[in-house]
Amino acid sequence: MYFLTGWPRRLLCPLRSEEEPFHIQPSSQRLYFAVLSQTQLSIWFSRPSVLIVSYIESAKAAAQFGSYQKAEWKPDDSMIAVATAKGYILLFDVLGGGDDKSLYEPVYPKGSSRVKVTPGYKEEQCAPALSLEMKKPVDLEAPITSLRSLQEDLFVCTADGYLHVLHWDGLGSNGRKSICLATIPFSLDLQSARGGPSLDLEEVHIRCMEYCVTLDGFAVVLSDGRLGFITPLSNTITADQLQGVWAADVNDGTCVAVNTKYRLMAFGCAGGSVLVYMIDTTTGSMQLSHKLELTPKHYPDIYNKTGPVKLICWSPDYSVVMVTWECGGLSLWSVFGAHLICTLGEDFAYRCDGTKKDPVKISSMSWGAEGYHLWVLPIKQERKRQEVQQQEEGVEEKEVEKKEEEKATPPQPSLQAGILQFQFIKSALTVNPCTSNQEHVLLHGEDRLYLTCGDTSQVQSTSDPHTHTHPQDGSPLHHPPDPDSSLSKGLSTLLGHKHWHVVQIHSTYLESNWPIRFAAIDTAGQCMAVAGRRGFAHYSLFTRKWKLFGNITQEQNMTVTGGLAWWKDFVVVACYNFIDQQEQLRLYQRSSNLDNAFASVTKLHSDTLLLNVFRDLVILFRADCSICLYSIERRNDSPYPTASVELLQEVSMSRYIPHPALVVSVTLTSVRTETGITLKAPQQAGMVESIMLNLAGQLIMLQRDRSGPQVREKETPANNKKLLPFCPPVVLAQCVENVWTTCRSNKKKRHLLEALWLSCGEAGMKVWLPLFPRDHRKPHSFLSRRIMLPFHINIYPLAVLFEDALVLGATNETVLYDRMQGSSEPLEALFPYCTVERTSQIYLHHILRQLLVRNLGEQALMLAQSCASLPYFPHVMELMVHVVLEEEATSREPIPDPLLPTVAKFITEFPLFLQTIVHCARKTEYALWNYLFAAVGNPKDLFEECLMAQDLDTAASYLIILQNMEAPAVSRQHATLLFNTALEHGKWDLCRHMIRFLKAIGSGEMESPPPTPTTQEPSSTGGFEFFRNRSISLSQSADVIATGKINLQKTFSMPSGPCVKGREAECAENMYIDMMLWRHARHLLEQVRLRDLGCFSAQLGFELIGWLCRERNRVARVEDFVSALKKLHKDFLWPFPVIPGGSVSSPLKNGRCRTVLSTRLLKSQSADSLLTSDMDTAPPQAASASHAWLDGLGQRSKDTASSAHSNQHSPQTHDAFLSLLTNKVEECSIGSATDLTETSSVVDGDWTMVDENSSTLSLSQAELEHISMELANKGPHKSQVQLRYLLHVFMEAGCLEWCVVIGLILRDANVIKQVIGFLDSPEVPQDTVQSVRSGLLAVDTWVSTDCLGYKPFLKLIQPQLQDLMDSAAEQVPPEAFQPTGQSSKLGGPEGPGGAAVPRPEDSRGVAAPLGLAPPSLEPAGSFPRPPSEDCPPEQTEEQGDEEGAYDCTLS
Repeated sequence: MYFLTGWPRRLLCPLRSEEEPFHIQPSSQRLYFAVLSQTQLSIWFSRPSVLIVSYIESAKAAAQFGSYQKAEWKPDDSMIAVATAKGYILLFDVLGGGDDKSLYEPVYPKGSSRVKVTPGYKEEQCAPALSLEMKKPVDLEAPITSLRSLQEDLFVCTADGYLHVLHWDGLGSNGRKSICLATIPFSLDLQSARGGPSLDLEEVHIRCMEYCVTLDGFAVVLSDGRLGFITPLSNTITADQLQGVWAADVNDGTCVAVNTKYRLMAFGCAGGSVLVYMIDTTTGSMQLSHKLELTPKHYPDIYNKTGPVKLICWSPDYSVVMVTWECGGLSLWSVFGAHLICTLGEDFAYRCDGTKKDPVKISSMSWGAEGYHLWVLPIKQERKRQEVQQQEEGVEEKEVEKKEEEKATPPQPSLQAGILQFQFIKSALTVNPCTSNQEHVLLHGEDRLYLTCGDTSQVQSTSDPHTHTHPQDGSPLHHPPDPDSSLSKGLSTLLGHKHWHVVQIHSTYLESNWPIRFAAIDTAGQCMAVAGRRGFAHYSLFTRKWKLFGNITQEQNMTVTGGLAWWKDFVVVACYNFIDQQEQLRLYQRSSNLDNAFASVTKLHSDTLLLNVFRDLVILFRADCSICLYSIERRNDSPYPTASVELLQEVSMSRYIPHPALVVSVTLTSVRTETGITLKAPQQAGMVESIMLNLAGQLIMLQRDRSGPQVREKETPANNKKLLPFCPPVVLAQCVENVWTTCRSNKKKRHLLEALWLSCGEAGMKVWLPLFPRDHRKPHSFLSRRIMLPFHINIYPLAVLFEDALVLGATNETVLYDRMQGSSEPLEALFPYCTVERTSQIYLHHILRQLLVRNLGEQALMLAQSCASLPYFPHVMELMVHVVLEEEATSREPIPDPLLPTVAKFITEFPLFLQTIVHCARKTEYALWNYLFAAVGNPKDLFEECLMAQDLDTAASYLIILQNMEAPAVSRQHATLLFNTALEHGKWDLCRHMIRFLKAIGSGEMESPPPTPTTQEPSSTGGFEFFRNRSISLSQSADVIATGKINLQKTFSMPSGPCVKGREAECAENMYIDMMLWRHARHLLEQVRLRDLGCFSAQLGFELIGWLCRERNRVARVEDFVSALKKLHKDFLWPFPVIPGGSVSSPLKNGRCRTVLSTRLLKSQSADSLLTSDMDTAPPQAASASHAWLDGLGQRSKDTASSAHSNQHSPQTHDAFLSLLTNKVEECSIGSATDLTETSSVVDGDWTMVDENSSTLSLSQAELEHISMELANKGPHKSQVQLRYLLHVFMEAGCLEWCVVIGLILRDANVIKQVIGFLDSPEVPQDTVQSVRSGLLAVDTWVSTDCLGYKPFLKLIQPQLQDLMDSAAEQVPPEAFQPTGQSSKLGGPEGPGGAAVPRPEDSRGVAAPLGLAPPSLEPAGSFPRPPSEDCPPEQTEEQGDEEGAYDCTLS
């Protein structure tokens, strides 16, 4: 198809004249254009576009003949006839210059290979010097209305109702005959033709007339607006041998243009539409084929204001038609009515500032050679008359004058107005239809090719890994396409991007062989070939080089006639050889030099019109209406590869084809129908089955005749194979523009690959789909029958990706430029810049729907299942539901047999059913929901199905629908259900949304989210991001932490201020949500899922410490210490400790346990390293502040460490030393979390010091081994940080049993000592003391039998254990311990959390011995906070538990 590109060019006439050109007429080959003004005939050349000669009439002759009106060329370009206003025909001889005379010649650089080699070679690429000589004029004595050339005759219609036939050469009375229109009998069809003339043709003349060769008749528009077709009944054109038919009910015709290739007549009407008629072959009547008109949908403000149709112009290849109206504007349609371009809307009609442009009015237009240009003569504004009018109308019209001046086309009034040349690029399908079996879009412009190609590296990588590259050009040799190769993975390559690959055609080839007539691309999309006036050239994307004929004589001695195609790595060319004067079929190898010496040549008996390649066969359609099949075989016996060609079969089609020019395309396919018998020889299934012929838009199919006796292949000798004859043709479809089929096969997608795809203009596309039999038990289930399904698409199809269920196309896009400054408005402002964009469209939902409409649900299911792996398959399903829903729910009349229930039932066959329905509903307006859910089921049931399938995100979407369709209580009930499920599955984002949703329901605000503080979002993620970044990255801002804490406080606790009415509901809602959160936390703690508890607390800002205080004596107890310890080892990927081989031989199960965990540990660490890449997601708002604080924290840990070094040997009391160490360890663990590189070594060192100091032993060899073992027995750093944090939380909350368990897994003696110290307090219940005692005993028993690695640690804490056993009833001095109940409430402004935490040496009272003010609390304390907010120490819990979020997301 045709697409506008760039801006139009303006050609200025070099002659000074006040006359405006108003008529342009091309010569038969479109190399010359005759341009008329009132007294001037000019001839322009096409390339270069220059004026060659101009004939100016003298004033005396002009007065005698009148002004020029129309022109017509003689078919051999040797004469021009010009009609004048006073009824004269002026004939001009066009005389060529001498042999070496040309107006413009190319100048070559010295040493260029392109010099004059063949006679006549140089003249053809230069503008020739011509001259015009007037012959004797012919006076027809009546105004001339139409002028048409037909072979040796010139047909002239005059206003007195006569049709004159003049002979081009024999002028005078004997060379002319006249026929009166009134004597021609007209009827509605040829069968009912009455004898005698029609009476109503008196006073009527022919206004416009064109001759159609393939219809053998004249299409005419009569002066009363009626449309007719006049056909000669015999070879001679005389009055008694002419018969006319007219079109019923039309009387506003204005002009006509005929399409000889498709046998169509396009009549323009005064109403602005174009009626396209064809002749019914049986009755001879005129039948309306289709209409070309602008639709109100796309052109609402102009579609009925265009005025009458002024001109209709078919392109040289007859595939598109250009229309212009009296009011201006251009519009382009394909032959069967697909609309391509219109300049009456969008950027063509409006300027950048929104003001409307006047459309360019056109007096005449003509297509250039091969349709690359449209030559347009715009009507110049009559400026003098306008100026006079403006003076009369007053001052306010000054702007109009300015605009009119800008509109005037020429820059200087003395020069003639220019010719506009619109530039087009067109699809290779228009002239070389054999490219339809490719999956690439190939467009060609005058000097370049546009192709859709993906990434070539992808193509190479997805193809056969053993690809051998060619020795000469390095490109991969062709292999037969593998079904899994890059061809079937078209998605990745052909849809890679929206860009075109633009290849400039070699200038050396172009300058002597312009215009390009054919272009072709190979199946891999890597090689292209083009053929111009003579010879051809090809290009490889691998080498980025063109190959031209080395011998220019060989190039100039052949011309491509029937097109060209690729077969593997050969170019197949049907050409005419000028030296031998015969048609030939040639194959040239891609990698050899382009030379006839390397070509394999086959002589043909008749002119080739069309060529196509299918597998290893070439099909030719010849001018004698016969079809030839040839087989090609590659031969490697010579030094360079060649191909041998053998004639297989000839089929004569002359009985069915009235004229060879009517055949648009010929294709071989493996498509077949069952004609009464099944195939007896299954091996013939892959053979060629049928020929598809597009005969003037009718698709005709010829199948092999299998009705005769079938001979098995093995019974016949190989050299004696006789091909089956073909059956008589069958018409498959009408109005066909293009046909796509593929020779590939794929058992999984047989429907798509064995179908036939048709493009039918305004009717959209059709697919001839195979229907497969039901029982799959047969080894070869051949298709039983086929069905033709029509469907509409929004783009013009240029290629079909068969497996990917996509249509590729192209569309025109425009770019607007602002008006340039100056008196005249340049073209850049009159027209936008045009570009061509790649487009694609899914068609699968159309086909599925058509099958369901026809009750072929099983076929639809088979087809859909074969495509279910496509990435856009969910989108296909949504589209199908959406389209049917929109149509049926908005229909005004009741639908007798609605399709939506069928579609809904169909979609339930696929796992994405629930998601499809909810996505479709949410993209549809609320009014249609009832209709939709009446067909697909109750949304409550669908919601529950989602929960059962654990598809929580889809369930959340259904919740929004339930909220709109059901009462608030119902949606609250379902939301609670979903919230609990999301909590259970750890979907934290969803949980946060659900909290917001539940609050919205509670506060009665159905549509909007609840009135929360503006920083609510950071509250949900702030703590998480913060703690995660404390261990990995330092980019989190400190402010977010503070606001996060405050918001969480506000969200989950009761409001402290007076409750207004709106807040009461919110309070109740908060309570409701808190209850659910408490329930979940209890559940996690009961199941010993500490890691999940930490994630839950951090992600949802749950007040863990406060809750644990309340649950201290209920759920926060440890029933079984051993199983809890094992569970923690598993949850935190913490290895069970092992002891050195020398001391104790570890049991086998311990070793096994160790190896399993260490592999898991390795995995977790590698996963962490993956995660760290996207950790720094926090906004760098207050980076400087946080860095300063974190640096300070790291510094403190180092200070403390160094102070520990210095204080190692100084005398201190045991109590103070213990508290110092506790603080130090806490600090160091946080320090290591802050700065992995610097302090981690210090931390490890400190731990060894802790052990050393507490056991007060000097280091020995055994101790060193013990220390290295300890280091090996540590778990991941992140787990360590998480455990330390949890330890802190449980300490704060006074859950001493959990502190013991975590102390054991961390093997931290100080923790155990501290906890055992607390157990002596009277505040601690006796059952807790009892629980710790029995738990430790159970651990001791387990360690002795199952896990000896813990033995050294238990020995280390033996004194404390002994104390616990012995003195359960004794009391500790009260100043050493503060009640835990009180300690849990610390952290307000008066506690250590409010001010900077004192150094460990100075810490006294509560904090020092208990470690309740570890530096992990320091960050919150160091920030200013609003006075109204109370501030429990929970920020660290957000920080610490966030660590847990990693593994949550990881798992």
